[in-house]
Parts: sequence; structure tokens; C-alpha cells
Amino acid sequence: MTTATTHPSLALARGWFDRPSTLLAVDLLGCRLIHESPGGVVGGRIVEVEAYRGPEDLAAHSARGLTPRNAVMFGAPGHLYVYLVYGLHHCVNVVAGPGDKPEAVLIRALGLDEGLDLARKRRGLLAADQRLASGPGNVGKALGIDRGLNGGDLLAGPVWIDPRMGPPPAISRGARVGVDYAGSWAARPLRFWITDDPHVSGR
Repeated sequence: MTTATTHPSLALARGWFDRPSTLLAVDLLGCRLIHESPGGVVGGRIVEVEAYRGPEDLAAHSARGLTPRNAVMFGAPGHLYVYLVYGLHHCVNVVAGPGDKPEAVLIRALGLDEGLDLARKRRGLLAADQRLASGPGNVGKALGIDRGLNGGDLLAGPVWIDPRMGPPPAISRGARVGVDYAGSWAARPLRFWITDDPHVSGR
């Protein structure tokens, strides 16, 4: 299945991203995330996200204060924050607000609808279509997003977000994954996903 992409200049405005991560996270569900790389375009519908609330959130990278690694979080909303975990997986985040408050939304899963052959090549030929971009590391790998795109402007490309079309989807929420170290923040329902979507990650 192929879905026409929107040119970055027609994508969402800066102010749309400039709000708390919990609000942005919910509205990102059903939008499309696209990467127009030299090798081709891969994109899909965002179906699962996690909100990170800023310095008070012990699971957020910004809780450690400003560092070279997390500096993008302290900048303008609407940029990519990409980091490497376990030396293997690039995780894709959207910088939120409000203002200069360093919040972000982690993209945990996509339902790919464009560039599946390229995504499968990046992920490995045995990956099932529904699992190509299921889980945050797989999102980065399928879309070909790495630290070289850290700080990228979602209003300019080559990575951008197409607005959601149609009515809001039914949304479920629960605790984030892998943040047991964050004290009381670990149990807060800051993970959001489209209810019953088959592309949502397994955990």
C-alpha cells in the first residue's frame, strides 16, 4: 500500500508542537511519520507513543540537566531528538514544549504504509509487515533514522509529520516500558496507543 506524502513545507506548524508532551502525544496518534532518505521514502501511521514530562520526570533524559547528548530537548519544539540505546537501537523522539521546557514524545510504533520493501530490507527479510516498525528501536531502523538526524527540524525535512486525517482514534493508556528506575513516575500512565491496533509493540 502506498500513501502520498505531504511536502514538508505543508506539514504542521511550529506552534502545534509547542505544548506539554502529554497533549502532543495523544494528538500524534494517527499522524504519519515520514523519512525521505536518499535511498527512498518510508512512512507510516503513528500508533504508539510515550510522553516524557521534563526535568521533574525521573524517566526523562532532561531530568539529568542539560548535556551534549540531550541538548535538543532544551531547544525549540518540533525537532527530532534521536539517541542510541544499548549501542544498537536509535530511538526517535519529537521535542515538545511548552516553550523551552524540555519535554519529548518517544515514537514507539508505526503502522507502515509506504516504503515497506525498503523498511524490510533495513529490518531483515524475515520481519513480518506488522512488526517492521513495532518497538522504538525498530521505528528508527525501519525509517533509517539515526543520530545523524538528531536535531532535525520536522518542519523542513527530510523527516516530517503529516497531520492526522479523519476523526480521532480510540486511545488506550498505561505505564511506560522499561522505566522502573524512575520511582513513582514509573507507574504513571504516560504511554498511549491506538486501541487494538495490530502494530502496537508487544509489551
